[in-house]
Amino acid sequence: MSIRLLLADDQALVRGALATLLDLENDLEVVAEVGRGDEVVEAARRTTPDVALLDVEMPGMDGIEATRALRTAAPGVKVLIVTTFGRPGFLRRALQAGASGFVVKDTPARQLADAVRRVHSGLRVVDPALAADSLTVGESPLTVRESEVLRAARDGGSVADIARGVFLSEGTVRNHLSAAIGKTSARNRADAVRIADENGWL
Repeated sequence: MSIRLLLADDQALVRGALATLLDLENDLEVVAEVGRGDEVVEAARRTTPDVALLDVEMPGMDGIEATRALRTAAPGVKVLIVTTFGRPGFLRRALQAGASGFVVKDTPARQLADAVRRVHSGLRVVDPALAADSLTVGESPLTVRESEVLRAARDGGSVADIARGVFLSEGTVRNHLSAAIGKTSARNRADAVRIADENGWL
């Protein structure tokens, strides 16, 4: 019996290449492909995959939230995160959301196929370098609100713009930004966004 796979990646070229490589394996079969995180659960319900390979950065819903939604809606489906963004914070959050594995996209095809098989068999598969980094970096120091405000600050808008986007007062936004800058030991707001992004805390 083939292991049935669902692929979710917003880059059609990458998704197609992954599908082609995995379909070359005798025991793997790609049964669904989607380009948005909010399409994952419906695709899984429609095609009943054994393993879902999800990117982190996707429109509609990121891969970590899609993992959480999928594990709730279809707990029998294992999740393997396959991403360009090999950040320790992403790894930690993905595992907390219920992912069984986390590898980066430059993983050789043979190793990726093996990771799928191992996840399907109930094992946990984690990129070793990332695992080591995640132990060094540790948990995000940011609260949920501070993370939300920093995400809104990515575009460089004013405090008023951010406040409108997250439905908070300007004073509250300033307080959250100040706390985030302190917790990340950043020089300013842009530096706090950069540090949080690089660690996968956003």
